[in-house]
Formats: sequence, C-alpha cells, structure tokens
Amino acid sequence: MIMIHFTANFQPLTNMEKPPLRDYTATNAASAPPLLNTLTPSRRTSLNRAFAAVYTCAIVALFYRHTQTLFSSKTLVSFYVTLTLFVSDLILAFIWANGQAFRMRPVYRKEFPENLEKVVKTSDLPGLDVFICTADPYKEPPISVVNTALSVMAYDYPTEKISVYVSDNGGSAFTLFAFMEAARFAAQWLPFCRKNDIAKRNPDEFFATDYKMSSETEDIKIMYETMKMSVEHVVETGKISEEYNTSDDVRQAFSQWSIDGFTRQNHPTVIQVLLDKNKDKDITGNSLPNLVYVSRQKSKTSPHHFKAGALNVLVRVSAAMTNAPVILTLDCDMYSNDPTTPLRALCYILDPDMQSNLGYVQLPQEYHGLNKSDIYACEHKSLFKVHPIGYDGLSGPNYLGTGCFFRRRALYGGPSTLILPEIDGLSPDCVVNQPLTAPSVLELAHHVAGCNYENQTKWGSKIGLRYGSLVEDYYTGYRMKCEGWRSIFCYPETAAFLGDVPFNLLDVLSQNKRWAIGLLEVAFSRYSTITFGVKSMGLFMGLGYSYYAFWAILTIPITTYCLLPQLALLNELSIFPKVSDPWFLLYMFLFLGAYGQDLLEFVVHGGTIQRWWSDQRMWIMRGLSCYAFD
Repeated sequence: MIMIHFTANFQPLTNMEKPPLRDYTATNAASAPPLLNTLTPSRRTSLNRAFAAVYTCAIVALFYRHTQTLFSSKTLVSFYVTLTLFVSDLILAFIWANGQAFRMRPVYRKEFPENLEKVVKTSDLPGLDVFICTADPYKEPPISVVNTALSVMAYDYPTEKISVYVSDNGGSAFTLFAFMEAARFAAQWLPFCRKNDIAKRNPDEFFATDYKMSSETEDIKIMYETMKMSVEHVVETGKISEEYNTSDDVRQAFSQWSIDGFTRQNHPTVIQVLLDKNKDKDITGNSLPNLVYVSRQKSKTSPHHFKAGALNVLVRVSAAMTNAPVILTLDCDMYSNDPTTPLRALCYILDPDMQSNLGYVQLPQEYHGLNKSDIYACEHKSLFKVHPIGYDGLSGPNYLGTGCFFRRRALYGGPSTLILPEIDGLSPDCVVNQPLTAPSVLELAHHVAGCNYENQTKWGSKIGLRYGSLVEDYYTGYRMKCEGWRSIFCYPETAAFLGDVPFNLLDVLSQNKRWAIGLLEVAFSRYSTITFGVKSMGLFMGLGYSYYAFWAILTIPITTYCLLPQLALLNELSIFPKVSDPWFLLYMFLFLGAYGQDLLEFVVHGGTIQRWWSDQRMWIMRGLSCYAFD
C-alpha cells in the first residue's frame, strides 16, 4: 500500500504503558527471576591502576628533566628546542591522562536472550522503530541500503512490532524505486529466512555464502538478482527497463517522482507508506513490518543539520505514526548480522535494575571486507571496542552513530526531567491508535517533517539528537550523559552488525578530518568536556570524553617528533640522553610502556600485531595531515 500525504492535522494520543513483566514472586516465591545479563570486571583492572601510578611518576620525572634542561640551556636554539619538546610532551601527557579513564574499571557483559520469554510475554515486547539514513544514491548504492533494511525487517522479533523508517536526505527517485521493489521482495524473503533459520538475513551476503541448494532457494535467488539488476539499471540509466518484472504502480510512482523534478536543495516533504502491517501480508499470510520512506522538506534558506537533522525528523515522524518505545539507529551500509540482536538489547532495556536511567544500548561497529593488515586502520578497534568496554565500567559507552538501541524517552530530557515537545502527539508516552495511512496521522507526520518546524522549539538543543557539532553521535551521547543517562555496551560473540569501510586513503583522511573538526567544536564550546563535562559527569567520564574531544591537538607532538630530531641532528644538538645516561632508562620505560600497553589491549580484543602496526602508522599519518588542517 503506497500513500502520500501533505497536510497537518492530528488527534490527541493516550499514555503508553511499559511492557508488563511477569510476577515471579506470585508464581514461585522460592525461585528468583531468570537471569537476563551479567557483569564481570576485567582481571586487568588492578594492573592498569598500578601501571598508571608508576607511569605517572615517570612522567613527573620526565618534566623534571625537561625543566632542568630548559634552565641550563646555553643557546637560544637549545632553549627553544627544549621548550618545544616540553610543550609536546605536555600534550602527550594530557591525552595519556585522559585515556586512563578507560582503564580504571573495564567490564565485560553477557546477556541471555533465551531467558527473555520467561520474563516477558512475546505479545508484550516493546515496539521497535528502526531508523536508516541515506543521502547519495551514487556514494551509497540503493541496493546496499535495501539489503540493510531487509536484514532488520527479518529480525527474530514479532513483525507487527517492527517499523522501518528510511530517511532519504538526497530526495532520490532511485532510492524510492529501490524500496518499492524491496517491499515486494520482502513478502518472499522474510518467511524464507524464518523457515530456514538463516543467520545472515542480508540477501546479498547470504547468496555470496556457501548456502544449501534447493529449488526454493534458487527461486528466491532469481527474485533477488532480478530486483538487484533492476535497481542498478535504474541508477545507471535513470529509466526502468521493460525487461524487468516491475509492477505498474511502481512504474507510475517512479515516473511521477521524476516528472515533479524535486531537487536535493529544495523539495517538499514526501512520506510514503510502502508496507503497512495492518494491510500487507507475506506469502504465508503473516503481517509484514511497517516500511516508511521519508524525504524531508529542504530549503536553501533553512539549516538542515545534516544527519542529526534527518534523525530528528525520523524521531518526530515515527512518533506520529508508531511511537515505539525503542529506537534502533543504523547507517545505511551497516546491515544486521544476527537476527537475535533486538532480544540481546532488551536483556538490558527490560532489566528493572537498569530501567530508571538507562538511555541506550550500544553495540560495536564491526566491518567486513578488511584485508589481513587493514592498511588504512579502518577497523578503529580502540574507538569501537576497547574504549567502550572501559567506558562501560563508569557510566557507559558513547553513542557511536550506528548500532544503537535508544529508549525513546531518553531523547526528551534527563531521567528525572521530562521535556515535553510542543505537540502532545510527539510525546514519548503517547500511543498511536490509528493506522499508518490514517489522514490525521499522515498530516501530522508531514507537518513535523517541515524544514521550518524546528524554529523556536527545543529540538536539537534539549530534545532529540543535538546540533552544534559535525559529530552528532559523539555530541548527543555526551550531552545525554551530562543529563544523567547511562548506557550499556553489548558486545556479543557474533557481530551484531557489519558495515563497509572507506576504500582509499583520501576517503579515510577526509572522514577523520570531519571527525576531528566536530570534536574540536565540542572541546571549545560552552559544553567543553574538560569543564562542563567533568562538572556534570565526574572526573573520569569527563576525562574520557576529553580524550576524543582534544584528539586533533596530537598533531603538535606528532609533527614535533617527526621533524625536530632531524633538525637537531643537522644542528648538532642532543635532545635525548645517551645510552650510558641513567635518564635513558626513563625514556625507554615511557616509550615501551605506552606502546606495550596499547599493543596488549589491541591483541587481547582480537587484533593482530600486523593490524596494530597499521594502526600506529595511520596514527602518524593522521597527525601530519587531517589533524593539522582543522
């Protein structure tokens, strides 16, 4: 069922109740409720703290030597060389001290999704709204976005409780066409996955594996390949080929979209309900998940706030249409690799001991297609795996931009301070009792997706994802922590999501430059991590966030140590102690201690020495390039 609407009426909604948990005290007072999750402190915690104390003493000794050398300098050149080294080492010490926050209390969690049905009935599981954002059909091929959507639509979760919202920030007819085709294919793919208990529910990935051959599988493969070729042909030529089995309504909608001539800079809001759980069924007669395409209104005269703005539009549109209490945000190239992932997240979200201040459950970003050495260090193991484990022992990991299950309530102020939106129908405790295609629902959804809707509201400042930084994920998670929310790092053995990585050095450095600029915007704002953050979250969490906020200033010591030794050698200056000098042991300890600890953490969490070496090489390249041009 495809509907487009452009008006703006709505009806008041009722309050939403939490999913009822089964009362085990009444049924069996002698037995405790089944375990949903466990927490185990890392065995390296004591060693980390002891090493930090010793290393701190070594740093103090280093600055003592720098001070001695500085005041005993006999020439202006040696004075400035020593001063440069002093400043560089001061920055390195500052970053190192911030990084110790991750090592003070790392913890490991384990969840037991098999026990969830013993705690809450399947019919009482909370609804799940999935947000997928895309912007450019040439950089982000529509067939790849479709595969991501199909992989989450096929979750081992009640289909009537899943709603997938696709934000097309580019307003592309190609993306719309791809999802119209995907809506038809979903009626075949979803029951096929459940019937055969398929683990990889991304069609492209499944058919690339050594799957079990059968007539049914081959029929599904032919359907998928036909859809894929049709979508790729449209992207390449801009026309629908007559040789593909494309329905008349899809052809008509695609043609109308193209004739209307919507541009990426200035077009009205378009909301299309591609699948409606109340009307659309799969081939077995079961309901299909809701699938909604959203292309928000854009104007050259109104700021659109990039991905943060697109996600906030989805928060409001989904509130008007389904208002599920749990939200999953995904990058368009980050497909689901484990159909039980929502159940794992619910092991924390439905835990009564965590419900009061749990804002979100973050899963690690993991990638497929990495070569053996990961020459561009795209895995970012420390950022996406090692450090979140350390954060988790404090008040939880930061929001990483994808693979995150939010409680909708957490986007509306702090745990004890609910900030109500300007329209009652957008409140997190409202229930939508009308179907997606009801005129009043579509009218409200269109209204809240307008480019001027956020003017004079609290969206982006106190409600929803936060504006003010290019790294909206980091900034949003940081502000939520300052408000009092905590988070959980769920790190299952099987990767929950797998994504793509940049293919060339230019893309890698451009991505890191954007991150560095956005982080510095936070570091030097009125919400600076080193002042506002420490005051709001405490010392260790404030330092942990400062580690990333001040990431880019590493360009100073990296550049210094890459250039100064050569210049000193040409001028016959000695900047390091001789091997026979007792101070040499201090330098050796500082060097080997820092690198040894980093290597140990990298390898313990599944890395290899070869990839760690690539990570160190790229660290220097980033420091000499993208960090320096912020």
